[in-house]
Amino acid sequence: VQLVESGGGLVQAGGSLRLSCAASGSTSGIYTMGWYRQAPGKQRELVATNNVDSTNYADSVKGRFTISRNDAKSTVHLQMNSLKPEDTAVYYCYAELATVTRHGRPEFVDYWGQGTQVTVSS
Repeated sequence: VQLVESGGGLVQAGGSLRLSCAASGSTSGIYTMGWYRQAPGKQRELVATNNVDSTNYADSVKGRFTISRNDAKSTVHLQMNSLKPEDTAVYYCYAELATVTRHGRPEFVDYWGQGTQVTVSS
């Protein structure tokens, strides 16, 4: 599975950006798709994820960010509104592929995009 992000950039505080991620390859087994971010000097953190069972958001983005997914196109988007300087980070697309080992056991494999920079100026 290959993931390619787009849509990052520079925006003023209070503005909006929309991130997009397109998956290619063996996409039929993708279970979870979503977004993580990593700010300088900090660990990578969950922003939003979606699968058939649930949609999760980080508390810091609830009410401001919305994740949407189109399985027919193997895409996931992140609409980011009311952006704050603390949202500045590299945003990574994430996909979790459900597969089966050669011994017949289920397993999940994680895939990551190359990241896209989001910078929010104050």
